[in-house]
Amino acid sequence: MQKFLVIVESPTKSKTLKKFLGEAYDIVASGGHLRDLPADRLGVDIDSGFMPEYIQIPGKSKSINSLKKLAKAADMVYLASDPDREGEAIAWHIAQLLGKPPEKLGRVRFNEITKKAVLAGIANPTNIDINKVDAQQARRILDRLVGYLVSPFLWRTLYKGLSAGRVQSVALRMIVERERAIENFVPEEYWHLFADVNVEAGDFRLKAAKVKGKALKISDKKSAIEHKNILTQQAFSVVDVQQKEVSKSPPPPFITSSMQLTAARQIGFSAFKTMLVAQQLYEGVSLGDEGPSGLITYMRTDSTRISDDAKKSCAAYITDIFGKNFLKIRDYKSGKLSQDAHEAIRPTDVFVTPESVAAYLTKDQYRLYELIWKRFVASLMADAKYNQIKCIVEAGDYELSATDTRLAFEGFLKLTGIDKENGDDDSVTLPYLSAGDKLDLVQTEATQHFTKPPPRFTEGTLVREMEQNGVGRPSTYAQIITTIVQRKYVSKTKGKLSPTVLGVHVFDILEKLFPGLFEVDFTAKMEKDLDKVEDGELRWRELLEEFYTSFEPMLGEANKKRSRIKKELEEETRHVCEKCDNPMIIKWGRHGKFLACSNFPECKNTKPINEDGDPVPETTVERNCPKCGQPLLVKHDRRGHRFLACSAYPNCRHTEPFDTGFACPKTDCNGHLVEKHSRKNKLFFGCSEYPECDFASWDAPTEGKCPSCGCETIFLQVRKRGTIKKCAICGYSEPVDEHAKTE
Repeated sequence: MQKFLVIVESPTKSKTLKKFLGEAYDIVASGGHLRDLPADRLGVDIDSGFMPEYIQIPGKSKSINSLKKLAKAADMVYLASDPDREGEAIAWHIAQLLGKPPEKLGRVRFNEITKKAVLAGIANPTNIDINKVDAQQARRILDRLVGYLVSPFLWRTLYKGLSAGRVQSVALRMIVERERAIENFVPEEYWHLFADVNVEAGDFRLKAAKVKGKALKISDKKSAIEHKNILTQQAFSVVDVQQKEVSKSPPPPFITSSMQLTAARQIGFSAFKTMLVAQQLYEGVSLGDEGPSGLITYMRTDSTRISDDAKKSCAAYITDIFGKNFLKIRDYKSGKLSQDAHEAIRPTDVFVTPESVAAYLTKDQYRLYELIWKRFVASLMADAKYNQIKCIVEAGDYELSATDTRLAFEGFLKLTGIDKENGDDDSVTLPYLSAGDKLDLVQTEATQHFTKPPPRFTEGTLVREMEQNGVGRPSTYAQIITTIVQRKYVSKTKGKLSPTVLGVHVFDILEKLFPGLFEVDFTAKMEKDLDKVEDGELRWRELLEEFYTSFEPMLGEANKKRSRIKKELEEETRHVCEKCDNPMIIKWGRHGKFLACSNFPECKNTKPINEDGDPVPETTVERNCPKCGQPLLVKHDRRGHRFLACSAYPNCRHTEPFDTGFACPKTDCNGHLVEKHSRKNKLFFGCSEYPECDFASWDAPTEGKCPSCGCETIFLQVRKRGTIKKCAICGYSEPVDEHAKTE
């Protein structure tokens, strides 16, 4: 019997495929990439036509050896990595490692992990798309050139460890520029003028729109009062009542950016979480006895295209559930910058409703699947119809109006419900009116308003901005945002993204040293060029050659400017060095800003600073230095960590960890708990008698005694559900009343 090997990226997908394929198929996961550029060097031979140096990723030996063994025994190997550029590159690398003849290798792609799609893919294998591989390779080399050749300028200007990304830096630019637009925004005052009127059938409110035939614009309180007083003296009469039907169409099915934006707004998911959960739904979820099944199509797409089969299936569902009058088949056009490589994100089977699989999904999976399912079904439903009545009223030189909008036919809103956030706030309920009707004025009102600055980006709106400007691609949006947050260039507060001080400095340095390189238009052009490589219109080496021709001179110019820019970042202060009487200046170090003597390197005095730029004060402790008997001081290193040091420094260089004053909870130990930090800079508390005593705890010691075992030291453990007091010896715990009153 023939033996077949199918190689996918993730174990989850392998379980789903196993359900559809017979015993003749071995399905294994590569775990993603097996080869990549080396992490410790550039790995690109620029002089040899940008030849990449691919190496085996550390820790992948076991996977590679297993794949080689299975491939050797297989009559045919199917490479079934994801259907995008990165997936194509993974398939190509695996093919290089296996060394199987081309006729024994087949590339299969699944836009959805369903039995029909999988069997069709296996039955119709193709060759690896080398143009896609070249496009991914060009992107990888571009990112490597920028990252490895630009980042050192940040190291020498700010501190080592920073990095510059080709696309991430453009996203940072968008956030910084938006923040500066907010800071520089000057609000403008404006006023609205209203009139409450009465007829026998009821009261309603009118809004003044025109005066003497021109749009009414009121910019200050004085003018508002003048208009209000004049309007109060006028007679009000209806001059026209207009009626018309208006339609509201459903939004198109999701693409990656719109899914991330909607998930952020409606269910509070980050871009990363959205893609993580979507990947689970795509690769397959276990549906009880039915086994795993892919619930959605591929989730990295910029196309709103829907297959004919999916349209027919959805039409049948809508007709069956809602009626034929709720159906409207549409062809959605993708954006101008769309690659249109995959369908829109949709359920693989529209008859698998969210409610029917709710018992098998996690809460997050259900919420995202419901969004995707409803968005897709609604996209092929009829428009919502509204009856709109507009009443136009004349009062002297003023024209006022009111609009009454009433839902006449639900259409797609029957499924989605009315979006209250985007409703018509100006709509009123009008009584029956006719032209010539006289209205009694009840009161007039002028309301003050101010123009608002542009809002800070959320993850969703940033993704939309990047997509509209052609920056990045669906597969990269979430990683871009994750990267700039992890690098602490951007902070996220209540869902809003804002640049940190570090992020602003990084952007300013990159902008000054490499003008044009991190421009939105330049990056968008590179994305278009990568698309041309994928389409076979441009050779990947030509793209890199064109880029490097303009990039290389920038590196030379940046070297000339770096010292000047580093000097510009230094801030003068009012503080004077107590060791040499020279002014102290604020510099940048690995862990942020710190105070340093301007007489460096002759004087190497440094001090940590607080948020106001003032040095953190040094205090004494009750104990003296064990070496010389002088008082011990509480000091802070550049990372802000406390430690004890002799006040006689530099004559005495004794230092020791900061003592919390709490006794080590271990019996027969006379040590105290001191503050320490892990390799990843996380604070923990360990015994001062280490290594004789190895006690350590991530939880902070606090006042109290264990009521169970009598231990003199108890700890505070902060959890999502609240804080508890916990004994490290017997395990006793009790919740802390965080709302209790304190004296």
